[in-house]
Amino acid sequence: MKNRIVLLGPPATGKGTQAALLSATFGIPAASTGAILREESRLGTDLGKEAALWTDQGSLFPDELALKVVWSWVGEKSRFVLDGFPRTVGQAHAFDEGLCARSLPLDAVYFLELSDDDIRKRMLSRLTCKDCGSVFNETFHDVTLETPCPSCGGTLHRRADDTVESLEQRLEQYREHTLPVAEHYRKSGLLRPVDSSSGRDAVFSELYEDMKEAA
Repeated sequence: MKNRIVLLGPPATGKGTQAALLSATFGIPAASTGAILREESRLGTDLGKEAALWTDQGSLFPDELALKVVWSWVGEKSRFVLDGFPRTVGQAHAFDEGLCARSLPLDAVYFLELSDDDIRKRMLSRLTCKDCGSVFNETFHDVTLETPCPSCGGTLHRRADDTVESLEQRLEQYREHTLPVAEHYRKSGLLRPVDSSSGRDAVFSELYEDMKEAA
């Protein structure tokens, strides 16, 4: 079975959803840099305060800070699912080296693919829970801003960066910084493309079958 997984892809491809499903099914801890930082912010740590300076601007973290965030969470774990990290080739090289030093190389990098048109449709109908950070789609999950969070009962809201202008900026950042990461892992033989337009259950079925195989 595969134990150290990275999920990559453009915004709104369901990386967080798939990470949560894989975690629940296989008992592997899962996190995104955003989730880690929400916890750091809740605890009021220096790391959370430092990262907030960048997230408030809607900017990508510097590589050094992103790696600090992830290593703080990975700690002594030998099994993990990382959602949306690494985001730059620099982060990927440094993360690979750190894992190699621990004799814990990645087993697979799943690349969730989706057309720009579908990304826009999903992003502009996305609602996020203010309390637990869960993400829902108004169409897929039949929720509105008035609906209590299906996960924790908290308040749903539309993120300030879920706008057409912000989305185009994020897509540009993705093409410039993250697409080369996919190419990095393709060259190493770890990349496994997955068509995320087929829906949550079909995507999970594909990931589940591959996860069960030996690395």
